Order: sequence, then structure tokens, then C-alpha cells
Amino acid sequence: MSLTILKFGGTSVGSIKKISNVAKLIKKHYTKKNKLIIVSSAMSGVTNDLIKKSKQISKNFDKFEYDVLLSSGEQIACALLSGALLDIGLKSRSWLSWQIPIITYGDNKSSRIVSINKKEILNYINSGGIPIVTGFQGISNKKRLTTLGRGGSDATAISIAKFFNADNCIIYTDVDGVYTTDPKLTKKAKKIDKISYEEILEMASLGAKVMAPSSVQDAMINDIDINIKSTFTNNDGTKIYNNQSKFNKNPITGIAFTKNESKITLLGVVDRPGVAASIFKPLADNQINVDMVIQNISANTGLTDITFTIMRDEVKNCVKILKDNKKISYKKIIHDDNVSKVSIVGAGMITTPGITYRMFQALAKKKINIMVISTSEIKISVLISQKNIKKAIQILHKEFDLD
Repeated sequence: MSLTILKFGGTSVGSIKKISNVAKLIKKHYTKKNKLIIVSSAMSGVTNDLIKKSKQISKNFDKFEYDVLLSSGEQIACALLSGALLDIGLKSRSWLSWQIPIITYGDNKSSRIVSINKKEILNYINSGGIPIVTGFQGISNKKRLTTLGRGGSDATAISIAKFFNADNCIIYTDVDGVYTTDPKLTKKAKKIDKISYEEILEMASLGAKVMAPSSVQDAMINDIDINIKSTFTNNDGTKIYNNQSKFNKNPITGIAFTKNESKITLLGVVDRPGVAASIFKPLADNQINVDMVIQNISANTGLTDITFTIMRDEVKNCVKILKDNKKISYKKIIHDDNVSKVSIVGAGMITTPGITYRMFQALAKKKINIMVISTSEIKISVLISQKNIKKAIQILHKEFDLD
């Protein structure tokens, strides 16, 4: 007997018609020799509507009730999907996270799954049933419902694959795989047949809207191969592997970008040991994530300029924290919201000289100025003017033979 985990995203179950089609797709997967566990997200738009309602009640809506509220979306979708399977003659029932239970640890809105009780689910599978499990949620050791944050249903599917030692894990969504870049920005974007964990992790963390970075990390740690496919086509998807021999032979696999960053610059900072730590510690204490950082040393003046990037919606809070920080001395704070980050990602760049030069030269030829640079073993990111984002992606897509 083999076991396959099927996860369906919000767009896949976004209407009654779509849920009925998903039920037919599940029926194609199900055989006596291939058992299934289904994980469902909430219907598209439902979670956002629930968040909106919580804000209408209170700007400081209770965090525990927030998780209870948001988890109701998945419960609705699972009940409807189970009903659709029963209607076409399959044995099925919905399982809420607390019924299994799926045990979580950590803060509300961003808990992590630590254990799953397998007994009742396995008994149900062995009796010929298809369990429909609520994604995105679990229950704490204090018996409170918790949610898993962005990409939480993916995290549920991956954790179930881990604890049940599943043979396959398929993530169904509204796209037929991972693309070299956003097809909306260049018609020459191509679907990637296979990609490494490291590459997809970098692309996800850099803005590619495929899977949440935390879900990719869970899959990588637990060595779970994933197939990302479209619910709406029969096309082959993208396979995410942990096997070096299956990697893309092109040194660059894809191009990711973000449009929601801002650049903060502290001018005339008194240059002394520990000054950078004094700047960034209060930001970390307030859960502000700093991405790219650059420091310009001013010769013989004892002053320096420090530039870094953060999410755009955190600018107001960040500037206030910096102005209230009595441990640092500087002349001026400026910020620029008209910036975007573009990144090339590829495991092959580790052994391919000249990638950095080719990227910078390609952008320079089109007079695209680079403001900030950051690198890792398998990615190079640059901060550029937001107005150049589409042009930069098209240039780099061609430069690295992704067209």
C-alpha cells in the first residue's frame, strides 16, 4: 500500500463547482493500493474576509479568538469537500485539527506542528476512508486552537507526510508549477520541471509566490519530495527534490523579486564598535526584519552612513524606533519607498565563475542603477528603482538563458 498526501489551496476549492471538480480529481487518485489523506485550505477570499471582520470588531482583537475565527474557514471547506466525495460514492469524513489531534507549539498566528496522533486516521484509511484534514491549524498543549501563519496549509500537508511516512506529497494550486520568473512580467517565463530545496527556499523567501519559506524548510529538513501541480490542468508540475543529481544544469534556475520593500538610510552615524548592534537590536526586539545592509565608511571623519531594507509597511514604526534610540548618534534619517529587490537564484552558481559580473553588466548596459547588493552561495540580490523592475527581470531572464 502506498500513501499520498494531496493538499488543495484556496483557489482550488474557491467555489462549489471547483470543490466538485476537486472531488473528481481525488477519485482519480484513489485506489485500493493508493491510500489518500487530503488537506484543504479555506475557500479563496474567506480568510481575508474573516480578518476584515476581526478588525471591524476591534483594532486589538484577542489573539486566541483570532485563531478560532480564522480556523473556521478551513472547517467549512473540509466539510463541503467531504460532502462532495460522499456524493460520488466515496467514503469520507472531515477531521478538525483538535480531533486528531495536531499538536502545535509557539505564538498565535505562527505556531509550528510538533506532533500528530496517527491512530484514528490510520484506522480510517485502512477501512477504505478518505480523511479530509483542516490545514493551517492545530491545537496547543493548553487546548487552544492555533494557526500556522502564511502557507499554513502547506505546512500541515508536509507535516502529515512526515509523521505518516507518506510516499508522495502533491500540492495542488492555481498554477501548474514553479516558473523561472513571474509570467506576468515576461511572456518568456518557463515552467521549471525540477528544482532543489535550496533554490525554492531562496525563491520563496525572495518573493516568489509558490510556497511559504517555512513550509519549504520543513520539507527540506524532513527530506520530503514535493510535486506542485495545477488543479485545473493535466500538465506535469514542478518536482522539488533533495537530490543533487536532479538539479537544473543551468547555473541560474529562476529570478525572484519583491515590490514591498523600503530603503532606510542613517546619515552621519558616529562610527564606533557596537554601533550597528545598537541600531538593529531594537528593531529585532520589535519584530522588524532587516534584509539587505550596506555601510559606507567616511574617511577621516569618524562618521558613517548605514543603509538597510525592511518591509514597506514597517517604515513608520522603524523610523519611530530609530528616533527614540538614545544609544546612537546620527545627523539624519531618510527613506525611499520606490525600490524593489531583484534576485537571481541557482545552485549552479557555486561552481560557475562570472555570474556576478554578468548580472551587474547586463543591468548596467540598460542603465539600471544598483543601490544595495547582498549575496549567498546560490543567490545574488540587488536593490533597484521600482520603475525598472520589469525591464530588469526581462534583461536577466535573457542574460542567463531562461528565455
